[in-house]
Amino acid sequence: MSLIASEPLNAGECHSRVARVLQSIAMSRRITQRELRNESGRIMRALDRGMSFIVTRNGVPVGELIPIRQRVFVPAEAVVAAFAGAPRVGLGRFRKDVDAVIDQDPTPRA
Repeated sequence: MSLIASEPLNAGECHSRVARVLQSIAMSRRITQRELRNESGRIMRALDRGMSFIVTRNGVPVGELIPIRQRVFVPAEAVVAAFAGAPRVGLGRFRKDVDAVIDQDPTPRA
């Protein structure tokens, strides 16, 4: 999920995205540095189940443990089949479209 939208969001989409972000923040459990050290096995199993943690030292948050999203393997044959009917990309037109969107001026901005 990207929080940067290429198009304006309507109110419903905006509320939905904000709700998802807040839900993921609220689902993080606070643990102390000592708890992380003493209960690392239990915490790792919880990470495997999708839980996330905010680690604190002296009551101050110092880090976040979040599960890594698993990659999904897609066979090459499936990718080739998915793009089989796609139109060919004209390299000149593609470059022109990219140049219209991205400022590629090498001059420093500052």
